[in-house]
Amino acid sequence: MRIAPVVTVVLAAGLLAGLPGSVAPAPVAPRAERAPAGFVALGDVAPGIRQDIRYAGGNNFVGEPIDGYPEAECLLAEDAARALEAVRAALAEDGLGLLVYDCYRPQRAVDHFLRWAKDPDATERRADFYPEVPKDRLFDEGYLAARSGHSRGGTVDLTLLGSDGEAVDMGTPFDFFDPASHPDSEQPDPEQRRARERLRDAMSREGFVPIDTEWWHFTYRQEPYPDEHFDFPVERAALGTG
Repeated sequence: MRIAPVVTVVLAAGLLAGLPGSVAPAPVAPRAERAPAGFVALGDVAPGIRQDIRYAGGNNFVGEPIDGYPEAECLLAEDAARALEAVRAALAEDGLGLLVYDCYRPQRAVDHFLRWAKDPDATERRADFYPEVPKDRLFDEGYLAARSGHSRGGTVDLTLLGSDGEAVDMGTPFDFFDPASHPDSEQPDPEQRRARERLRDAMSREGFVPIDTEWWHFTYRQEPYPDEHFDFPVERAALGTG
């Protein structure tokens, strides 16, 4: 599948707290079992968006299910979910779709990443996810953060689906921690770069802000909880609707 070139809207990524060089991270809400009002399951708002929630299983850089993911569900603040549905609808006009890999991420999951990062022997998935970047550099180089924007409920990791229903080739897979995954990397071929631009343009038009280290990562600019990080589990029961 070929994707026509588009004009890319470049937005500042400095709005994302918790990344190196940003403002001090916001405090984490106490561990809880229920989400605050305003969170929804993406499947209820945008059933046409496919989901492959990687941290609920073992197909991720840690190599095991991550704490806080009892269900493979995309939970988001409602405004972000509705904006994402608008992205899907616009892409559908061109025969394209969306596949999400991660949405709201509880702090307990981030803490799991921190424990993993401190274990020098836990490198089983290095060849698949970070073959060139030393594990002890993943936080310093911005691929992981002790306070994740995902924990605010307005950030999503995703990719494009082609007209054949398959994930579009973006040059690297999701969670491939490497300079080749930077949105403006010259390593992907021209068609892969156009695919990245197509995704970024579609997301930017609906108010999502990219970052400069991961082509798959976007945060809703008008996220409703910009100063909080939550720690309820990823499951429908946390919404009171399970």
